[in-house]
Amino acid sequence: MTINNASYIVYLKKDRAYPFLHHHPWLFAGAIHRIEGTPNDGDEVTVRDTEGNFIAYGLFNSQSQIRVRLYSWNPSAHLDEDFWKHLIQEAISLRKDILYHDKPQDAIRLISSEGDNLSGLTVDSYGGYLVVQFTSLALFQRKDAFISILTDILHPKGIYLRTEKDIREEEGLIAADGLLSGVEPQYPLLISENAIDFEVSLQTGQKTGFYLDQRENRFLARLYAKGRKCLDMCCYTGGFALNMASGGASSILAVDVSSSALDIAQRNAERNGFRNISFLKGDAFKTLQHLLESGEKFDMIVLDPPKFSRSKAAHKQALNGYRNLNETAMRLLNDKGILFTCSCSGRVSREEFYQVLQESAKQANVSFQLLEQRGAAPDHPISIYCPESQYLKCLVGVCKK
Repeated sequence: MTINNASYIVYLKKDRAYPFLHHHPWLFAGAIHRIEGTPNDGDEVTVRDTEGNFIAYGLFNSQSQIRVRLYSWNPSAHLDEDFWKHLIQEAISLRKDILYHDKPQDAIRLISSEGDNLSGLTVDSYGGYLVVQFTSLALFQRKDAFISILTDILHPKGIYLRTEKDIREEEGLIAADGLLSGVEPQYPLLISENAIDFEVSLQTGQKTGFYLDQRENRFLARLYAKGRKCLDMCCYTGGFALNMASGGASSILAVDVSSSALDIAQRNAERNGFRNISFLKGDAFKTLQHLLESGEKFDMIVLDPPKFSRSKAAHKQALNGYRNLNETAMRLLNDKGILFTCSCSGRVSREEFYQVLQESAKQANVSFQLLEQRGAAPDHPISIYCPESQYLKCLVGVCKK
């Protein structure tokens, strides 16, 4: 790991220091007045206000709109290996000593990027294997140090790297999925969640293999499902569907556009002895419309679509997509039907999602009464300094006709 003792200085424009003084970790290019020196991508830099007052240490990336990611607001705490080791130990301690996640067969998020003051690093644990994702070029350049620290603390069977194409492009990150240390994760790997066994693929599954952030929300769906005819739209490998089956749903239709995900979902249902789930391959928008035109009705619907808004330009289109899905779902529900509706788009605020539901209910001619407002599981902590880390919205309500 190269340490340059932050010999480069990034000066902010006038009146742009406020969010960074309050520990927001993303310094965008538009807030920068000038840079003293010529840092390479990944170099440590000192961030100062217009008057030269110290604000923070961060890591530079000329290829990203997030020009500097900030990590240390202590003038005496440079970004050396001891600094990173301390942050990693703190993150792991939170899960073990406060959240009491220590069952080896369970899956858990150990490091949650901004939520653990490690912007650009995600680490998930699955049955003794670790899966890491770097969404920061500068942290990826330090991957050997991070792998060494994780190995020393956790002694995993293996550490596997997962990447996402859009993140690689945004960060200028050249990387490929693959084993970083230890042995290759077995396939299929079985995990236990809410007393249900799930098959996951750490090599090919979405994100790091499973959507761990919805753990508590899936259990909540189990509590609402008893005796109800349910629809799980965008079911992936059956997380919500199997929990609803466990909760005593009368029947469940689980829909996803991915054949491979549905194959795993069906195996998961069979493995756990659930026979009240039927699976259907289909696009969410087209399938909801087809069900509506066919006269189908449900007592409970779960909408858990993939991220719609990946850029500022796609924001309006994303909101229209959410309106379309939610309006059609509301029309499909019986009177006093339950709607679980989710958005994992960080660019869509909770307030905007409320507005989507208001407009959807008006168009569907229903009254929507909000019962619960949920977010990600506790092992995905939120940084109060970075509102964007509160990306997951899960709203539960009843539709009255």
